[in-house]
Amino acid sequence: MERKLAAILAADMVGYTSRMERDEAVTLTALTAFLSGTAASLVQHHHGRIVKQMGDGLLAVFDSAAEAVACAVEWQRVPVEGPDPIRFRIAVNLGDIIAQDGDVFGSGVNLAARLEQLAPPGGVLVSDTVYRVLGAGLGIDWEDTGVHTLKNVVEPVRAWRVRGLNPAPPETTRLAPPRKAVIAVLPFLNMSSDAEQTFFSDGIAEDIITGLSRFRTLQVVSRNASFRFRAQDGDPAEIAAALGADYLVEGSVRKAGNRVRISVQLADAQSGAQLWSERYDRELEDVLAVQDEVTRSIVAVLPGRVQHDVAGRSAQTPANEMKAYDLMLRAKALRDGLNARDTASARGLLERAVALDPTVARTYMYLSDTYVVDLWLGLASPDAPALALEIARKGAALDNRDVYIQDQLGYAYLCAGLWDEAEAQFEKTLSMIETEAESMAWCGYAFLLLGQHEKARKVVAEAMRLDPLHPPAIDWVMGQVEFFNGNMEATLGLLIGEARLNSLASAFVAASYARLGRGREAAAALRDFIAERHDEFESRGVAATDTSVPALARGFRAMWRRAEDFERLADGLRAAGLAV
Repeated sequence: MERKLAAILAADMVGYTSRMERDEAVTLTALTAFLSGTAASLVQHHHGRIVKQMGDGLLAVFDSAAEAVACAVEWQRVPVEGPDPIRFRIAVNLGDIIAQDGDVFGSGVNLAARLEQLAPPGGVLVSDTVYRVLGAGLGIDWEDTGVHTLKNVVEPVRAWRVRGLNPAPPETTRLAPPRKAVIAVLPFLNMSSDAEQTFFSDGIAEDIITGLSRFRTLQVVSRNASFRFRAQDGDPAEIAAALGADYLVEGSVRKAGNRVRISVQLADAQSGAQLWSERYDRELEDVLAVQDEVTRSIVAVLPGRVQHDVAGRSAQTPANEMKAYDLMLRAKALRDGLNARDTASARGLLERAVALDPTVARTYMYLSDTYVVDLWLGLASPDAPALALEIARKGAALDNRDVYIQDQLGYAYLCAGLWDEAEAQFEKTLSMIETEAESMAWCGYAFLLLGQHEKARKVVAEAMRLDPLHPPAIDWVMGQVEFFNGNMEATLGLLIGEARLNSLASAFVAASYARLGRGREAAAALRDFIAERHDEFESRGVAATDTSVPALARGFRAMWRRAEDFERLADGLRAAGLAV
């Protein structure tokens, strides 16, 4: 064995799995030719040595960090050719290695491999050690990517990206964007006797178009196109076909005296089925204020209704025929159940979706969230925190403006126990939210886990006000919020029903009954909790040894920043009769 300090270069092909599924022979031929030709020549030119090829990549060592980085940069600047060129992720680390029988081992090698997984396609990522050694020596423009928690690496690691090395692939190689639901907002009908009120009804529709345009899961028909159908006397199916829309939003405004009534509905364009409708009655003291309030409420509700309908259609598609986007939507619907069995199924679908199309940012968000849900249920594997954070960062790297993805990044920090980073992230996300009610509610839950009970209640209550038709998961959140704010009856009212999604909800129900002194109901709820907990363990092949607090509830502890918050729940379970 020989121990020495060396620069380690780790390179990995982008999209290897999906390309192999399309054409194994062509992929292997192109990869082998590049690694044994261009890559080998570059490593040799910069006085390095290829240690080994690892399927879709290679590992090389250099005596000089400067030579290793120069090799990586030159590698990524090799002109790409052909209709589907091969691209790589590359990372460089400087650390202690052990050389034995032609191979290398050690923490320095492990760190290079982990950083390579975070590198952008066509880019180069280096450890903080490499950056500090080189500085501006190579004339490189560096970008600080922040601190990362990596699998099997004890301490968080700061990494730096070389700017200017990640050009978009040629137009012919770009994956087709996922087919989004197309929604058209028709001009609202002015039902008032005053023709001048048309400006108000038009303003409502225009604001809804603007608000919906911010949602990444929707494609919104432009105002100029949809407002051509002002008369609204045509067949909705024909209007939708002319606009290429899957969904139509129609509405009317009626003004009488100092009051205004605004009616709105969302319909499936093909079947004509009404998916959602609402009526708003308001005092018309301030026209613009009413317009803003109603628009905000409508925009908060519509995307969720559309996504629910699209997910329902995806669930009817045979699994072997599903594309990446359909897989993501089906997985999202499973994940929303927040239970152990569906979460495991969702993870499998999302892993398939990533392999088919690694460019859909929200796929990484939902995949990361499956590890977070496992943490909530006390079923997380030891590597779950690192995996959740690694995956969430990939999603954020693809789209850093989606508030739902920002939400998930915060939960990944929570999962990793990086409480301060999580708090800062959720404050940032909350500041970005305009009408995204579900994202707002999950920010509120995060503040609860961080120990800010009253703030959590305020944020979640506002989200529920924005979207009165919110999914059961938001009641699941609010039920826990009310428990920590001392409102046991409110907790029971929220969690007894559709929001009793998992054993954690049942734990709060049992604890709430116990705190209210309702012993018989507490005992019954506790039996449900024990049965559900055993079922969760069984779904993951874990044996439930006994029915004590440590055996059944200790797994929940990791989700709470403050030990006393977990103890409040545990004390309630003990009061309900769970063994100490």
